[in-house]
Amino acid sequence: MINKKNIDNIFVLFLFTHLIVWVFVPSISNTNLPLDTIEALAWGSNLDWGFNKHPPMSALAVEIFYFVFGNQDWAYYLLSQIFVIFTFLIIWKFANIFFNNKLSSLISIFLLEGIFFYNFTTPEFNVNVCQLPFWALTVFYGWKSFKEDKIQNYILLGTFGALGFLSKYLFAYLVFSISLFFIFMILRSKKNFSVLISLIPFVIILLPHLFWLLSNNFITINYGLHRTGSQEDIFLNHITNPLIFLGKQLGLLLPFILMCVFLSKKINFNFNFKDEKLLFLIFINLAPVLLILITSLLMGVKIRTMWMTPFYLFLGVLFIYIFQKKIDFKRIDSFLKIFIVIFLISPITYLYISITETDKRTDFPGKEISRLVQNKWDKNFNNNIGFVIGDEWSAGNLSYHLNSRPKWLNTIPENKNIFNNNLGVILTGNPKVLKKVCPGVYGTIKPIGYCMIGTK
Repeated sequence: MINKKNIDNIFVLFLFTHLIVWVFVPSISNTNLPLDTIEALAWGSNLDWGFNKHPPMSALAVEIFYFVFGNQDWAYYLLSQIFVIFTFLIIWKFANIFFNNKLSSLISIFLLEGIFFYNFTTPEFNVNVCQLPFWALTVFYGWKSFKEDKIQNYILLGTFGALGFLSKYLFAYLVFSISLFFIFMILRSKKNFSVLISLIPFVIILLPHLFWLLSNNFITINYGLHRTGSQEDIFLNHITNPLIFLGKQLGLLLPFILMCVFLSKKINFNFNFKDEKLLFLIFINLAPVLLILITSLLMGVKIRTMWMTPFYLFLGVLFIYIFQKKIDFKRIDSFLKIFIVIFLISPITYLYISITETDKRTDFPGKEISRLVQNKWDKNFNNNIGFVIGDEWSAGNLSYHLNSRPKWLNTIPENKNIFNNNLGVILTGNPKVLKKVCPGVYGTIKPIGYCMIGTK
């Protein structure tokens, strides 16, 4: 089924099929975009250098797509898959540097289909998916910087590292792990200090966000810490949370592990710590996970499963590199059959859940609610809707669906200048509270109240 002449074609076919399947399936089965995508669109409507939950990169990405495609749901599933397949492409280029044959590179990519982060969860464009290409590019140029002492490699390493950090702060675990690799190699006199050049673009790109953080009381960092449960001062958390983390990781990696076991004649470890390629793969694959585990141990914090989305991108490369002499290439055709089954099970499962379960966020009638709100607005006011105020879900859906693409705000600004212009305002929230304080036209679409303030 596979020969040396058609490996490139098979890889391209895989990318194309992955793209089509994971754009088509959610596009036909979901009524509304997922929560995190709506959140990113809400932030994107009013771009800033940061938001209450995350840095700005995911918001910038969806806003670019909104500028091109508007409120077409399929476009954001396409955006997510573009990020995913571009990540696969970078891993492919990286693997080709590490292996003598492209078949090993292809298998290292196919193994990733055994990790649901790279298929089942990808329709929801969010900060985790947004990290993926920057994670892959940072690893790629981390290796290039180590092997080729060229300024452009250092600049690209710093640039992609900063863009990844602007996607999600957990990207720091990869940056720190690569830094540890360079420190280790410098101590072994295998590298000079030229890599410090990468700090220049890294700091320059991050500076606006750092200033934003200072002026906003580190709101995103506080949000992240709150999500970990760090405020709970319970000693047992230092034991139970790391164990739960390890258990979940083993569970989600089980299909990947089974695929690896099937490929190997036997499993034995023979590490050569003078092997620079092996050392680099260990630092980029195992060090970030180990650092996350240490964080949970020391702080007693919860590590949410989805946070680990980018951490396993190069796990296939690590496995193939360690066991390349133990791979039973006679099993490749059988392995491909297993791969195809796993590849198909994931979208079929997604489609089944999407159709049979009717109380998910993706079943929310956001478009219909926005149509009702727009009709009521048009009957009462002459001006356009300029702002929607409320949580990212209720107000964010309005911002995405309404004709005028109003800017989203979480709360009413202190200066209240938004009420002193020709643009209308819609407040969303608790109907009991909103009805009492609404100075304009009030309405309810259960369970949310809507207060409309415009010019008649």
